[in-house]
Amino acid sequence: MSLLDFLVSPAAAQAATGAAQPNPLMSLLPLVILFVVFWFLLLRPQMKRAKEHRELLSKLQKGDEVITSGGMAGRIEDLSESFVTVEIADKVSVKVQRGAITAVLPKGTLKSA
Repeated sequence: MSLLDFLVSPAAAQAATGAAQPNPLMSLLPLVILFVVFWFLLLRPQMKRAKEHRELLSKLQKGDEVITSGGMAGRIEDLSESFVTVEIADKVSVKVQRGAITAVLPKGTLKSA
């Protein structure tokens, strides 16, 4: 027995020299899991909402009752490719961008308000 055996046990010295290298794919696994969670919790719902909004804008028709992103409610008088003319009161119309339409209301909603 040497003096070194008292300071470092032979079993600990053997374990340290025979340590196996970790698999590089296992070190990337947390990053992949984080990306998958990010995709399902943030990106996918946002893409779904954007698709629904595009469909809503493509189905707009003259006479639909809508709400704009500014909170104005009115009836569509005229449609063009980029703009929509919305009547917000009797003989009062505003022109808004088509993308500013956030919701289509059921028919008759403005009369009851």
